[in-house]
Amino acid sequence: MTDSAVMPPALDVVIVNWNGGALLRACLASLAEAEDRLGDALPLRVVVVDNASRDGSLEALPSLRHGPEVIANPDNQGFGRACNAGAARGGAPAILFLNPDARVTAESLAGAHAALMADPGTGIVGAQLLDEAGRVQRSCARRPTARSLIGQALLLDRAGLVPSHFMTEWDHAEDRAVDQVMGAFLMIRRSLFSRLDGFDARFFVYYEDVDLCARARDAGFAVRHLAGITVRHEGQGTTRAAKAHRLACFLESQIRYAAKHHGRATALALVATAFGAQVPLRLAQALARRSAAEARETLRGAGLLARALPGLLRAIGPR
Repeated sequence: MTDSAVMPPALDVVIVNWNGGALLRACLASLAEAEDRLGDALPLRVVVVDNASRDGSLEALPSLRHGPEVIANPDNQGFGRACNAGAARGGAPAILFLNPDARVTAESLAGAHAALMADPGTGIVGAQLLDEAGRVQRSCARRPTARSLIGQALLLDRAGLVPSHFMTEWDHAEDRAVDQVMGAFLMIRRSLFSRLDGFDARFFVYYEDVDLCARARDAGFAVRHLAGITVRHEGQGTTRAAKAHRLACFLESQIRYAAKHHGRATALALVATAFGAQVPLRLAQALARRSAAEARETLRGAGLLARALPGLLRAIGPR
């Protein structure tokens, strides 16, 4: 039997981490267990890109046959940029971008890889994500339009006047082509990832997976949800504590996506809805729940977005 240590990896796994130490170790432990079961059937290379964590994330990491190789960034460079750096360290025909709050099995890795590589028209596959209680997360999403972006910002999706971003009405119980699978478990052909120049690093966090899937579909490749491939996913595992930062990043990325795909006018409309609707509505909800802490975080998030706004407006520019 050939020593797998000299076999070229068939799958590169890239994990971007930010202060998710315990989650990262559990994720790597699941990969180590999967690797032991897979043996030579699916050689892996694992790269961890750490965005300047301060919680000792990189201490006592479980070891794997190929890695984990660690890239320790001196500062937080964002999700997309870190993913690109991790992908550049490998050369396998397929790349899996995996969140630290996800746990995989040998079956999920092998099944997703087989499904991706079996059909040359498939460019990206995602798994059925399960929460800690085993409930299916509604993780697939629709490609945003100018109307849906503005409507969702005004909460019109809750009244059924525009479609919701995530396909919450669908139980995710069958395999099918979709507009977008979540970046928590996103497997892509390396040739396609290279053709698309990877993730757009202008999205610090949020919407980078929306943008990548949109560009893959525009290039003629299918994006598929695999209902038979299950992955445990905690959700917001590494960003849950940074509520103000998360809100500011979400709103900024939404504006950047609108500018890139739907033009400056739509982006400016989203700037107006961010300060005129989204932030006030979130603040009202926090106050209705009598959560002073949540209200403060909402105001802090709005302040962070306001400080970033001059540079953001210059960046989105005319279409």
